[in-house]
Amino acid sequence: MTPSEQIGAFSAAFDAEALSPALRHDCARSLLDTYAVGVAGRNEPASVRALSYLATLGSGDGASLWGCAGRANPEAAAFYNGVAAHVLDYDDVTSPLRGHPSVVLWPALTALAQADGIGMGRLHAAYVVGFEVMCKLAKAAAVDAYAKGWHVTASIGVIGAAAACAHLLGLDAEQTAHAIGIAVAQAAGTRANFGSDAKSFQAGHANAAAIRAARLAQAGFTSSPDAMDAQQGYAALYGQGQDLSTALAALGEAPLELASSGLEVKKYPLCYATHRTLDGLLDLHAELGITLPDVERVEIETSPGALVPLIHHRPTTGLQGKFSLEYAVAAALLDGRIGLATFTDESVRRPAIQEFLPHVRGCSTPGDSILPRWALVRLYTRDGKCIERKVEALRGSAALPLTDGALVAKARDCYGWAGVQADAESQLAIASDPKARIEDFLSIGRREEPIQA
Repeated sequence: MTPSEQIGAFSAAFDAEALSPALRHDCARSLLDTYAVGVAGRNEPASVRALSYLATLGSGDGASLWGCAGRANPEAAAFYNGVAAHVLDYDDVTSPLRGHPSVVLWPALTALAQADGIGMGRLHAAYVVGFEVMCKLAKAAAVDAYAKGWHVTASIGVIGAAAACAHLLGLDAEQTAHAIGIAVAQAAGTRANFGSDAKSFQAGHANAAAIRAARLAQAGFTSSPDAMDAQQGYAALYGQGQDLSTALAALGEAPLELASSGLEVKKYPLCYATHRTLDGLLDLHAELGITLPDVERVEIETSPGALVPLIHHRPTTGLQGKFSLEYAVAAALLDGRIGLATFTDESVRRPAIQEFLPHVRGCSTPGDSILPRWALVRLYTRDGKCIERKVEALRGSAALPLTDGALVAKARDCYGWAGVQADAESQLAIASDPKARIEDFLSIGRREEPIQA
């Protein structure tokens, strides 16, 4: 079979009954986290602009706009919700992908489920299918694709999302294979857009494209069975012509990727490449009371490739600050915390911050493998001391997952930031129940008045 056909066979045959209660709970946690950060992003300029764009498409219904009173057709809702859930860079990641899986799965899946009346149990299965496909492809191609400059959250994510949507809609193996080829036709996203509205657009586009691919395949639209591995196909264009068939041969084998690779839930609303550094800095701040005026310079050493996404060395906007090691270090030392308020334009432009940016240096060690990941923080104080802290295990990672209580607290903070009243604990319970309706989950966090675009 071709890679498209392998994905089709796996998706069509996957049995929702095989999911353990633990895996269903993992799905529920990721849904709550993705939805909460999407609600938190509702007032960001990119989200407001995306909502204005939706208005030009005309009215629609069927799927919720997260945190808003309005509804839209599933494609439009998936696009908007993907933008809003990614704009803060607060959504979860997984190491094999070098990117964000849930933000290109849940917006599309929840929109389709609302429109077609599909229950939570099948949603769980579709999410696991998409996550499985994404991780298997990522293990074969993500490093090379990322190095080429692709935003793999979108360029690989759209393939997994199309498989997930196909499973949710009950497409057979042949239809799903065509959906994969149609997804390849829409795969896009560049790392050059990091720090701009277009980065979150790329996540929104992947969601809308996945729905489009699955719906077109459902209607009989076809694609090349060789779209993934032909000489001019996906693997050659996006990677280095890797043998995807070998990687995909393990689809569905125990343990599933959601259990083995797992999810990493963000504690801080910025690029994940900074998080080990921030854990070390904030621990030193808490233990020793070190603040920015005490520090002369900071040196950060990391595992291979860890600093690649951090492309803004002298940021002047909140979005740029999310992809700046220098800003993350300076803000953590000055404020003693990193939160949603850290990434306003005004926060980034503070004179004390801007003056300190040149005094932060980062380097990564040479090597071909991004694993294991680590960060070594060196603080050089004004009284002549050098203080070091190495961070390997990251709080919120698959190895040290946030507790349910900590996850609910993050969701509450997101809702408070957006000015939305929602019971995150109840949402988590609903999302864990395979017999529940997605409408019950989404209605808890819906705002009574639409936001003004």
